[in-house]
Amino acid sequence: MMAYKETLSKERFSLLLLEPGEIYFEDYSCFGYPGKTTETEAVQKTQKGRLKVCSKSILFDPKDIMHPILKLPLRDCVTIEKWQGSLLSKLDKGNVIYVECDQVIEVLEGTFIAPYKFKRERNTFLFALLYGTANACLAQISQLKRASMLASAEQASMIGAIVNCRQNSTKFDTSWLEDLHETILLETMGNKITPLVTNPGRILLTTGRLYFQPYNNAEPWPVLKIKLSSIKRVIKRRFLLKQVGLELYCSKNSPVQHLFLSFKTQSERDILYLKLVNEPAVKLEDRDQENMTLLWQNGAISNYDYLLYLNSLADRSFNDLTQYPVFPWVLSDYTSESIDLNDRSVFRDLTKPVGALNVDRLKRLKERYNEMAEPKFLYGSHYSTPGFVLYYLVRNMPQFMLCLQNGRFDHPDRMFNSIPDTWRNITTNTSDFKELVPQFYDLEEKGQFLLNGKSLDFGTRMNGVKVGDVELPAWAKDPVECVKILRDALESDYVSNSLNHWIDLIFGYKQRGEEASKADNVFYYLTYEGAVDLDSIKDINERYSLEVQIMEFGQIPRQLFIKPHPQRRILSALDDNMPESLEKLLNSNKERSTSNTSTRSEHSFLRWNKNISKLTLNLECKFHREVITDICITKDKKFIFSVSKDGLLKMYSLEEKKQLRSIKVYNMALSSCSLMADDRTVIVGSWDNYIYLYNVEYGKLLATTMAHDDSVTDLSFMNGILVTASLDSTAKVWLYESSEGMKPSFDLKAELDHEASVCCLSLNDKNHLLVTGTDSGEVYIWDMDTYYLLGRHLFHKDVIHAVPFSPDGQKIVTCGSDGVLNVIDVNTATLLYSTECAEGIRCILWDGCTAFVGTLSGKILLWDLMNPELLETITAHTGPVTCIAASTDGKILVTGGGDYRVLAWRIEDG
Repeated sequence: MMAYKETLSKERFSLLLLEPGEIYFEDYSCFGYPGKTTETEAVQKTQKGRLKVCSKSILFDPKDIMHPILKLPLRDCVTIEKWQGSLLSKLDKGNVIYVECDQVIEVLEGTFIAPYKFKRERNTFLFALLYGTANACLAQISQLKRASMLASAEQASMIGAIVNCRQNSTKFDTSWLEDLHETILLETMGNKITPLVTNPGRILLTTGRLYFQPYNNAEPWPVLKIKLSSIKRVIKRRFLLKQVGLELYCSKNSPVQHLFLSFKTQSERDILYLKLVNEPAVKLEDRDQENMTLLWQNGAISNYDYLLYLNSLADRSFNDLTQYPVFPWVLSDYTSESIDLNDRSVFRDLTKPVGALNVDRLKRLKERYNEMAEPKFLYGSHYSTPGFVLYYLVRNMPQFMLCLQNGRFDHPDRMFNSIPDTWRNITTNTSDFKELVPQFYDLEEKGQFLLNGKSLDFGTRMNGVKVGDVELPAWAKDPVECVKILRDALESDYVSNSLNHWIDLIFGYKQRGEEASKADNVFYYLTYEGAVDLDSIKDINERYSLEVQIMEFGQIPRQLFIKPHPQRRILSALDDNMPESLEKLLNSNKERSTSNTSTRSEHSFLRWNKNISKLTLNLECKFHREVITDICITKDKKFIFSVSKDGLLKMYSLEEKKQLRSIKVYNMALSSCSLMADDRTVIVGSWDNYIYLYNVEYGKLLATTMAHDDSVTDLSFMNGILVTASLDSTAKVWLYESSEGMKPSFDLKAELDHEASVCCLSLNDKNHLLVTGTDSGEVYIWDMDTYYLLGRHLFHKDVIHAVPFSPDGQKIVTCGSDGVLNVIDVNTATLLYSTECAEGIRCILWDGCTAFVGTLSGKILLWDLMNPELLETITAHTGPVTCIAASTDGKILVTGGGDYRVLAWRIEDG
């Protein structure tokens, strides 16, 4: 929101008085007076001021602010020359410029913001320069005057050449360096971008600061100096559909909190970016996409903050009106006296773009679409353009509207006069499909953009009513309440549950291509990134035409997702198996989100919280002779079972703190074990390709089945279904059969083929899903009803060791030898969060919120995966932590390691 506020200067003159994209070169101190007058009259009418030379106009800015700024368009100037007439001894010494012009534009008379006054009559002016020479000034003006007489494309090309020549001949003034000990790393040319304004200058990067030195004096400072230590985020940006932008976010004590720069080429941008982010003084905040998506999905950040984040990630910036952040209409009722946000009927259908909300209108648009030649489009206007942004914000940003519309406000009846009328128009008009801007939901702004707080004269409507404040919905008594209700609607359960569909349309897989066509979400081809390569177009007229269209028509955000975006997990949609800790978390963050505070939640509401670092060692057993490969604990927390490469299955008593059983299952290593419902029968997987069913209470081997053609690596048993993994590149699904008087058996139901050895698996019976991980780093997701492969995804660079589900079955966490820990949305295979540890990870246990991670060095890392953060590091084993398990109530933690030890920890609340 600060971008346009930082743009407005305390000086009366600003670059917004020029045409969008117009360049301001020089200014001269001078006296200005009428050209055809007597000396006495000239003395009386003389004004001291500044003569400003720009690429398409010259301006005279009088010192007396009660007089208007005079803007003389170069294309309307008949004569610009050195004055050859009689001199006025009291005013000049022969250093005078004479201008004869057919149009004078008067701006900001008395500093009042109002439409410009266009006086189409021939006038003459004399400007007596106080310091500069008339000849030097005229040389520049004459060159620009010649450019003004050309067609638009040729004019832009010639002005570009003039600007480039000037830039190349100017170097950064090193006397402006803040510290003589700074080392210069890079000097280059670039533009400072603010809404509707492009200001060129020199960019200098040193070991301590980033400097921007404009070529003119239009900025608040002769040189902008930003400490590298104050830079918090650096983002590569798209500018006019080209990857040439760079935006910096700085701390509050910086001269500016946002700086948007553009460059001539992507290469120049990238060189500065790399040098900047690699400087030791630059400490960037971690705002990676997976982290933020995970935080949003679990309710740790609000819908509003997540949409702002996605807009930023997709190159939408408050500094660029052509790519201003876009927000959705979420309500559809603006006429009722009251509104119930628990009533689904008051909400807009977020699965559809604005243009598809009205069935009859969409039908007409499709009929036109079917008759259209390629490239076809459904919507002839966009959902976000500079004009639409200023349509909403004109009361707060009138200078920008005057700049965009050549000194005029819109027709009074076409202005943003009413929220109900605007909603009616965008759902019925065949050429209006605009979405909203963030200010509609910004509680800090308090709806000020809806008020004509400056008492500006926007004109009178056809009904005789002067344009004033925006008419609010019937259910809002004032702008503050209006924005509050809209924000509550944005954060409501209904919107939270369906916002992912709107994200798919604007930022995701329904943005373009076949999916966009299916979703009735097709716009004009020039609005899409990559639709045209401007640098490859040699014809300057064609290129200029395309640039104008791109700037005015609107731009589709950069595509962020190529698969369906994961749905937000809200309380009303929670699975019955969702842990109580997650319910508390969602309630806590829901309250925090709607109150618009940034206070970070504590971990006290997690089942496993920060205090769980207080682990009391309850049992230590070292009865195996080889590495322990798997471990499990009974539901009553009385017994622990472990298997090892020594071929032994062991049973320990937690109450008696000793080993009770040691069973030689086979001579080869055992890889995995799982308990059946009776807590006394253990299923064991072995390297000899077999699975064994052993009852420890009776000391009896109940069944033996050859499961695979190579070693069994992992198994999972749930509700009569056994799934096994193997180095033979398969996972197999077995049905457990047992009846009185019959020997129990496992009947093969399905064989699931992989491209590499399967190392681990996780079964989620409630969701009918199976996830498998391979030694090539791939994760496979299977439908257990059809045994169909739903997806295959490369999430690791090496062996995956564990892929457990969250309790609600909506996510999995994966870890492997590459040290990477990932959280993945199962339904969309979206990587929600990823972090890399300093060493390989062998096992992981989580409750959907907090995870115990076992490493190669024998440490247990305690991770909060809701607000991704490493909470604690616990030294457990002298060798790798190879397996980990917990009791169903989360009070007992059991680990096995490469040091042949089994450890049982009691988790205390602290």
